[in-house]
Amino acid sequence: MKNKIHRNQLPSPIASAIPIIFLITSLITMLVTQGTDAIYNNSQLILLGAAALAFAISRIFYPCSWNMLKIGLYKSAKQILPAVPILLLIAMVSATWMLGGIVPSLIYYGIEFINPKTFLVVTCAVCSVISVLTGSSWTTCATIGIAFMGIGTIMGYNEAWIAGAVISGAYFGDKMSPLSDTTVLAASSTGVKLFDHIKYLFITTVPAMTIALLVYFLLGINIDSNIAEHNEELTIQLVKTFNISPWLLLAPVITCALIIMRINVLITLTISTILGIIGLCIFEPQLLSAMTNGGNSFMTIIKILMTNTSIETHNNVLNELVSTGGVEGMMNTIYLILSAMIFGGVMLGTGMLSCITRSCLKGVKRTTSAVTTTVGSGLFMNSCTGDQYLSIIITANLFKNLYKKLGLEPRLLGRSIEDSVSVTSVLIPWNSCGITQSTVLGVATLSYLPYCVFNYMCPIMSVVIAYIGYKISSYSGSNK
Repeated sequence: MKNKIHRNQLPSPIASAIPIIFLITSLITMLVTQGTDAIYNNSQLILLGAAALAFAISRIFYPCSWNMLKIGLYKSAKQILPAVPILLLIAMVSATWMLGGIVPSLIYYGIEFINPKTFLVVTCAVCSVISVLTGSSWTTCATIGIAFMGIGTIMGYNEAWIAGAVISGAYFGDKMSPLSDTTVLAASSTGVKLFDHIKYLFITTVPAMTIALLVYFLLGINIDSNIAEHNEELTIQLVKTFNISPWLLLAPVITCALIIMRINVLITLTISTILGIIGLCIFEPQLLSAMTNGGNSFMTIIKILMTNTSIETHNNVLNELVSTGGVEGMMNTIYLILSAMIFGGVMLGTGMLSCITRSCLKGVKRTTSAVTTTVGSGLFMNSCTGDQYLSIIITANLFKNLYKKLGLEPRLLGRSIEDSVSVTSVLIPWNSCGITQSTVLGVATLSYLPYCVFNYMCPIMSVVIAYIGYKISSYSGSNK
């Protein structure tokens, strides 16, 4: 085999696919034999193993230069490493907002005013609005999303359903907001004006969200209404444990205002953490005193930020609901993201990623096949790079000339990328979005995946609309 291959030749599509096959096969085997939790706990080793396999193949059969490998790792690290401090601060916000009474207050008032049968629809709609206003799916999930998880749990909903509704709403807003970094990136990468890009997104996004809301409505009306009554003791115990106050709702309002004002996300999350600490000191002094137990309050707060913290509420469900992980609880997520970064960097640096994607472009001559290939490549990029930003940039660069050659406008490319990359990253267990939301919401990626209706309807609608040809302009009269 070595004699037939020149040393300067890039990996073949078959050789390039071996690490991907190894990754997917290992994950499926683990899922079947050990369950979804095992994927979260052991994916690091599988990702690093796939990276090592890719490196070994490239060095033995298709020797790549160390310089190219370093460039690939650099590109991957440049996109993924900035997420690490954000994740650490999200962990701190989650801990302080829970123990500071902010999330318990949101849960309490949510239970008071939301009808259990319309809960999933309201959850999805509210998360959509907040995410459009803030432009951030991560912040939406880490704040109001956590509150909805608590409300829905007390109402008796399956956690996977709640997480699906939260994520659908959050990623709708992230996709459609002019404040969203992924939306701006997709528009700029394809050379389309931002608001022209957003306007064109409506054609596939509105039908996808309509279907999602309909599904959540049908799920909601079939829930046993007696479940909420059986869980009334949870709300009673919630009031006994925390000092519920409408003043605590100022924290999420201030956080949303800071994001809308385009304040740096690290500064915004730091301020949100401080608001949570203030809530703990002013509104929940009994909890702080109990956790301090005669010691130093300052050190207790540091401990809350950094380690796992639990409160005894005399109710097992509520105990699990209000427990926090702090930075310690986020470390496994960070390790997983770093492993995904290494895998993506090796696939980029060895040329395997380019080899696979370029081989997919052969024979693409029509609008439908162009969009279908773009959507498939976007999903593939999300799986390989572990990062949606890198996936958007690579997919845009790969398909620009093809769309131009076929006479298809850049708006179609931008929409196809958004429909496949921006909203599906959260569905992949080893992608930074999937890892983060799984940790923040406390539900395994593969558990909430079937209920993220909006997220998987977007790529489907993208292909369907392309086949129909609705609102697709062709400069050269290309066919479907």
